Amino acid sequence: MGNLIFLSSVPFFQSFHIAILGLDSAGKTTVLYRLQFNEFVNTVPTKGFNAEKVKVSLGGHRTVTFHFWDVGGQEKLRPLWKSYTRCTDGIIFVVDSVDAERMEEAKTELHKIAKTSENQGVPLLVVANKQDLRHSLGLADVEKLLALKELGPATPWHLQPACAIIGDGLRDGLERLHDMILKRRKVLRQQRKKR
Repeated sequence: MGNLIFLSSVPFFQSFHIAILGLDSAGKTTVLYRLQFNEFVNTVPTKGFNAEKVKVSLGGHRTVTFHFWDVGGQEKLRPLWKSYTRCTDGIIFVVDSVDAERMEEAKTELHKIAKTSENQGVPLLVVANKQDLRHSLGLADVEKLLALKELGPATPWHLQPACAIIGDGLRDGLERLHDMILKRRKVLRQQRKKR
């Protein structure tokens, strides 16, 4: 008869575009390079953006390619965030869990980018970075200060405790983001079929 190929035996491979955003000094670039090299890379403030293609093995023998856009968080660069989130599959928003004084500013920027019309429904991973430090805010406090529940049901989100320097929590958060993206793609496909 011919050769049969069972699709379940073919490795599952997909590519996703992800914007990494957050205020300056939150640890965005440290997150990016920890995911890429699985080691700490000493960084300097990002004056524009860093773009990296990273292959990640997730649970269930899945290899996923992420195209990360790490965009500077200085106030003068934030208007550019919209350009990097256009047609993105997901957003990683990194916050400094120790910097309670800037949580209101982080909340404003997070809600501004999440509520733009282009980003409606785009999955959001909020990384509560620097959880290893003594005076870091707990997850419940971060969730409340960022008013994550006010994002509404149209924006799927997950709050992930992390320490980017040693990598704690990053893979778990990426797995959750990946799951949210796949769920959104499935819903969008079903909506297109109904038309």
